[in-house]
Amino acid sequence: MLKRPEVGGVILFSRNIEDAQQVQALCAAIRRLRPDLLLAIDQEGGRVQRLRAGVTRLPAMARLAEGFDSDPQAVVQRCQDAGWLLGMEMAACALDLSFAPVLDVDGGDSTVIGDRSFSADPRVVSLLGRAFINGLHEAGMVAVGKHFPGHGGVAADSHHELPVDSRPLEALRRHDLLPFAELAGELDGVMPAHVVYSAFDERPAGFSRSWLGLLREELGFKGTIFSDDLGMAGATVAGTPGERALAALEAGCDMVLICNDRAAALEVLDACEGRASKRQAKLRYRRARPSLEALPALSRWRRVHAQLESLADTSP
Repeated sequence: MLKRPEVGGVILFSRNIEDAQQVQALCAAIRRLRPDLLLAIDQEGGRVQRLRAGVTRLPAMARLAEGFDSDPQAVVQRCQDAGWLLGMEMAACALDLSFAPVLDVDGGDSTVIGDRSFSADPRVVSLLGRAFINGLHEAGMVAVGKHFPGHGGVAADSHHELPVDSRPLEALRRHDLLPFAELAGELDGVMPAHVVYSAFDERPAGFSRSWLGLLREELGFKGTIFSDDLGMAGATVAGTPGERALAALEAGCDMVLICNDRAAALEVLDACEGRASKRQAKLRYRRARPSLEALPALSRWRRVHAQLESLADTSP
């Protein structure tokens, strides 16, 4: 399957993972087949950390943001350090990117976002998101913001149903959209939400030419647009797996993700026969990779590792 030209990359989940050394070996085996493939993981921290053995335990974004009101400068530095450490560790594991940071604004009711968000204040999300992005870039790794234009305002989980956010566009502009608008020029990738924003478009954002056009034209985003997993319930409105993939690509996505269904992945490859995108080539990790064994020799890694592990230990 990996040799098919329509395959642009691989995303690893916990079921593919034992520890950091095994991930290195797996990535090396994949690259022997296809050196050009993009190798990715969801390594946000908190409850979304696929690789846990042999790397730092990362706190959730909300935990990173604690104390912002009393010492904003320290929290900004902590977020930048967390992005740097994440980038260094994932690069050492031979991965190209983590789908991070989460730029959703916590609306208080979301069952899927919650503490994955930095804050309920969109300006704080922008500030800390920028720091995290800067840290990733320091480590030579790209940043992929999600879930455009914001998943934090709906209670439903798009893994299991199709959420509908009925707020008017101007309300979204003042709130959920703000971090994406402010950071569009700094992000290398964006992942849209499987959410319908009914006042603007009846289609979920990842299938909407209107939303992805706004991202490109109004916000000036020039990077790669990834669909969220097309196996999620929020994507089934677009038809069969093949129809979903084509709808996402035609709406403006550059790459589509099929994460938990081999049969669906094969169907999508057939539906997308002859299609390819070169935009994602810019996302490959280009520097000499750090080694996992050498990271503890870096004083910054030791300091940040200790700080983040301590935060992770005291996370609720």
